[in-house]
Amino acid sequence: MPTPDLHLLLNLGFIVITAAGFAFLGKLVKMPSIVSYILAGMVLGPGVGLVELDHSLEVISELGIALLLFLVGIELSLQKIKDLGKVALILGGLQVLLTAVGGFAVAKLMGFGVIESVFLGATVTFSSTVVVIKLLDQKGATNRLYGRIAISLFLAQDIVVIVCLTILSGLGDGESIELVQLAKNLAFAFGGMAVLLIVSLAASRYVLPKPFAWASRSPDTVFIWALCWCFLVVLLAHQFHLSVEIGAFLAGIAIAQLPIHEDLHRRLHPLMTFFIAIFLVTLGIKMEFGEMATIWPAAVGLSLFVLLAKPLIVYTILARMKFSEYTAFQSSVATGQVSEFAFILLALGAATGLINSTIVALGGLVGILTIALSSYLIIYSEGLHKKMKSWGLLKIVKDKQQPDQEVSKILRNHIIVVGMNALGRNIVNAMTARGEHVLAIDTDPNKLEGLDPAEKLIGNVEYQSVVEEIGLRDAKLVISALQIEDTNHLLAYRCRSAGVRCAIHAFDISVVNDLLDLDTSYLIMPAVDGIVEQRQLLSEKGVISS
Repeated sequence: MPTPDLHLLLNLGFIVITAAGFAFLGKLVKMPSIVSYILAGMVLGPGVGLVELDHSLEVISELGIALLLFLVGIELSLQKIKDLGKVALILGGLQVLLTAVGGFAVAKLMGFGVIESVFLGATVTFSSTVVVIKLLDQKGATNRLYGRIAISLFLAQDIVVIVCLTILSGLGDGESIELVQLAKNLAFAFGGMAVLLIVSLAASRYVLPKPFAWASRSPDTVFIWALCWCFLVVLLAHQFHLSVEIGAFLAGIAIAQLPIHEDLHRRLHPLMTFFIAIFLVTLGIKMEFGEMATIWPAAVGLSLFVLLAKPLIVYTILARMKFSEYTAFQSSVATGQVSEFAFILLALGAATGLINSTIVALGGLVGILTIALSSYLIIYSEGLHKKMKSWGLLKIVKDKQQPDQEVSKILRNHIIVVGMNALGRNIVNAMTARGEHVLAIDTDPNKLEGLDPAEKLIGNVEYQSVVEEIGLRDAKLVISALQIEDTNHLLAYRCRSAGVRCAIHAFDISVVNDLLDLDTSYLIMPAVDGIVEQRQLLSEKGVISS
């Protein structure tokens, strides 16, 4: 019999291998990875019985949830959502209320109890931030008006999720307690969350900026510091008897107010993806095939509510807020799925004894169905909009037909300059002086100061997500002032693949041949240029013969 440590490694090995296999198969049919991971768990657990949950896997799964909420918190930048804050408040408030009431009513009509209907109503209320952002990014629509409306709605939903988690924290372990004691627990939980929120926002303004600005000079250091801050707030949350998810979310909100939050989000995302995969696979392991025969009618009914009724609610609200038919439709289509946070709520509800495994399995099945189907609806939403408009189905709700005014944030025909050393800064200033649209990139926010009117981005061009964000394929020219050989080679290769001209800093004669092999358009060789200038100057002075 394997030792506990070896047993954990074997379980993780089975989980990772199976998750990778299902993710590959899912990609062939454009199935979201979230669905693939849950299916992988259903095969490993109730399917073949290869993996059984133990305490170690539960801890790793909970860590994944905490990291997910930490990253969601990092997205909650006040600067980012200020232009749509009013929309998020009105839309989020009405959508959550109407969908929760509707979901509760549907569950009651199906014969579920009050507590069970409350959890099922909450399950169908929230939409998946992770899935939708990934799909919108795939469509290049995250900066479109409907994309920003959808994201602001999801952030408003995430705040409601945190309130729900706080309530569950106040309920304790589910044992019967007196009403007075319950009120005290809830007051303590909400008071603790308020204290943590104040501490986090105060730290983001007065404590964290300077240390993180210093740490940002070293990518590895800032990565570790971010995780350190996350776990510090989680420990503080534990002192108030709050869940780790609440502490992680509030820690992320503090980081979101720092200039480096987007770069940190990109760096933490691969780590979060691993732990989230473990959580979703373990969720699939918990599901029982024996219950599917009894819950599938309810799953179909709730899934239809999520796919049809919830988008209709969002569409109607946005139409009444004077958004165009196109914007309202595209925003509403993005909401037609169950959130990964619904799985967290169901798991915590089962842990407190408020619901049983049947409700958890039902919520998981609704999640699989809605995430899978809505992903295709989002991907093909343009064609779907044209079809529904031609059939006259969108005239049910009277809305504005004129297109909304959108501020284009798509980068095109611009010059990208990477590395803000003295050479890079001189190039940026020279290009902006000529009236060029310039994007300056560096991993150190301090080096990006004083480069107005150029656009600035904190990031590492080695990440594919950064390459997509900077619009490399649509750039006029890419210039690297870096003295990092591997990064320059990778950038030159990507420019060649995209058919974009590039100028690379050949800081040493040894790198010239490799850059030429990569079809680099221009070589920046200041050392050689300096020698030539010195020779010309000495020749003019008569020191040497020309």
